Amino acid sequence: MSNLGAAHADNKTIRYCFPNNNLSCTKNFKPDAEYIFVYIFISMTSVLTVFLNLLVIISISHFKQLHTPTNLIILSLAVADLIVGLILMPVQGIKLIEPCWLFGEVFCAIFPLIFYVVVTASLGNLIFISIDRYIAVNDPLRYPTRVTTNRAVLSIIVNWLFSFVYCFILLNESFISQEKNHTCVGECILFIKLGYLITDVLVTLVIPCSVIISLYMKICFVAKHQAANSNMVLEKKARSEKKAAKSLGVVVMVYILCWIPYYIAALTLGQDTGDSLVINVMYWVLCMNSCMNPLLYAMFYRWFRISAKYILTLKILEPSSEYFNLFPEEK
Repeated sequence: MSNLGAAHADNKTIRYCFPNNNLSCTKNFKPDAEYIFVYIFISMTSVLTVFLNLLVIISISHFKQLHTPTNLIILSLAVADLIVGLILMPVQGIKLIEPCWLFGEVFCAIFPLIFYVVVTASLGNLIFISIDRYIAVNDPLRYPTRVTTNRAVLSIIVNWLFSFVYCFILLNESFISQEKNHTCVGECILFIKLGYLITDVLVTLVIPCSVIISLYMKICFVAKHQAANSNMVLEKKARSEKKAAKSLGVVVMVYILCWIPYYIAALTLGQDTGDSLVINVMYWVLCMNSCMNPLLYAMFYRWFRISAKYILTLKILEPSSEYFNLFPEEK
């Protein structure tokens, strides 16, 4: 009886990812309530992220007043956040509670590339936003000729191409070692050598953050200097650009704060991240940033609140809706 009881207990605590496969990985038993709660949270957060970023994408794409170089970069950032909500959030959320990889070997190899490309491209977008705001504050009168739509589009294309090439090179060796390190069916573990990890910290955190922070310090200094200028037109323009820079500065700082915990955990654990709960939680914190960005836009930008209202009330279906005024105070 005691042996039967022990066997019964083992069945409760140990399950197989694929019961019909002798090489299947095992997973620990967890209460159904925990599964239900996490899956509901994942689903709601993913749907909210997709919904909010679609509002940003539709707003900037539809309304003519929003067709500016700055907003094109914000559009690129929203596209990256949309991909996070559609693909990364659901998968990364499931990994928080489900140790088994249920999406196949091909997607196991592709998923890290998608993840790293999207988050690297997001950081690149923030760098271009910082440069854009610096030029706008430092040289507001010549800004329209220095920063054009074509240059913004070119910057976005270069950013995404660089992100893909860089991440492919970074993860290429990891893909090879990933297949060799699989110990059972239902496992998807990414091993990144410490040297590559340190390089990634420099390329995607230290150098970009140094550039962004230095630019925003210069923005504050230039705006303060221009505020004392006797030229009223220049002063008014400087105040407007400073306000926009502060708003986007908050977006940048929130993004950086979401990145730092991940790198602290990754450097602490080194290449033995595996299915570490800590790393998976840090990945999820990065993904949550994609939901926060549109909420920050709603907090700081009146045009986003007005355009969202037009979209949700279906007024964008009206003739010539693309010419609606989103800045009523500027009539």
